[in-house]
Amino acid sequence: MKTLMVFDFDHTVVDDNSDTWVVRCLPGQTLPDSVKSSYEKGRWTEYMGRVMNYIGEQEVSPDRVQSVMETIPFTAGMTDLLTFISQNKSTIDCIVISDSNTMFIEWILHAAGLHVAVDQVFTNPAKFNELGYMEVQCYHSHECNRCPVNLCKKKVLELYLSEQSDGGVEYEHIFYVGDGGNDLCPSFCLRGHDVVMPRKGYTLEKLLAKLDGQEGNSSVRARVLAWSSGTDILQELKASMQS
Repeated sequence: MKTLMVFDFDHTVVDDNSDTWVVRCLPGQTLPDSVKSSYEKGRWTEYMGRVMNYIGEQEVSPDRVQSVMETIPFTAGMTDLLTFISQNKSTIDCIVISDSNTMFIEWILHAAGLHVAVDQVFTNPAKFNELGYMEVQCYHSHECNRCPVNLCKKKVLELYLSEQSDGGVEYEHIFYVGDGGNDLCPSFCLRGHDVVMPRKGYTLEKLLAKLDGQEGNSSVRARVLAWSSGTDILQELKASMQS
């Protein structure tokens, strides 16, 4: 029986938002108001398509975008945590479910040598077109009214677990580590002996506390354990492996 670690990426594995960090590759490190004001709630991926298009129009090269993305800081203790996971692949599976995109996450993990820790990344597909502009697509479509239109993390996690189960892999413990509002939905498919780990002081922690305060609401069965660094998560992971 293995352990499954599920990570969000922005403000979880890395200590910033990769989608806003990319603006640093522009000469003035800022977007014009026409682009900024084009965001519609729940449609972040389409907005990022316009951001990357604008960056391309400014003749920022793909190499420049990549080198800037590789400077994003990891959250404290995360490199130690991911290194530990990479050294224990026989007993720990690890996936990332993120609203960022394939290129950003790949670049950042590879530059730090941490891609070996992660078995699969579920995120919005990105590629450079013939003009050298990055195009970002929605990950999938879904019926969930709690989640952004491009990604329901619960749907992704349930599908992954069912495919693993079909392949004979069952998990003794699942740890779900995240920070944001879109990390609440996948928390609902965790079991009583799993752990949902919201980052202290962030949206997910507040949403879980609110649920907890509702009478008779036991929709999140997993144990809730807040974290402020990768070290907290690593301690919990090691303790569960020894029990």
